[in-house]
Amino acid sequence: MASTTPRFGLSSIGQIFVRAKDLDRAVRFYRDTLGMPFLFQVPRMAFFQCGATTVMLGLAETAEFDHAASLLYYLVPDIALAHATLRDRGVDFITQPHLVHRAPDYELWLADFRDTEGNVLALMDRKRPS
Repeated sequence: MASTTPRFGLSSIGQIFVRAKDLDRAVRFYRDTLGMPFLFQVPRMAFFQCGATTVMLGLAETAEFDHAASLLYYLVPDIALAHATLRDRGVDFITQPHLVHRAPDYELWLADFRDTEGNVLALMDRKRPS
């Protein structure tokens, strides 16, 4: 007999925490340099919208959480344009846009960079093969 209970599985990200050392500096970078929509700021935290996901910049509550964040990949429609735009805004890229994988229906391109707080971020583009 098949179970009628829906199988549990994580399928979306609601919010991502990104540690900041200097919250005001981090807000300027995410809002002004990356151009992410700023939602609001409260003591020790600031919130941005990134598609359906909220990005929360915050000061670490304890030493246990005071470390660089997991790598975040920002999906962009044109990695060359996004890279050039952010480079012109002063973003220091670790890697230039480069091909990392070829699938039958797309090519995966990445370019890594750091935010002002030392967290590694990346641009990601799923290009259609030429």
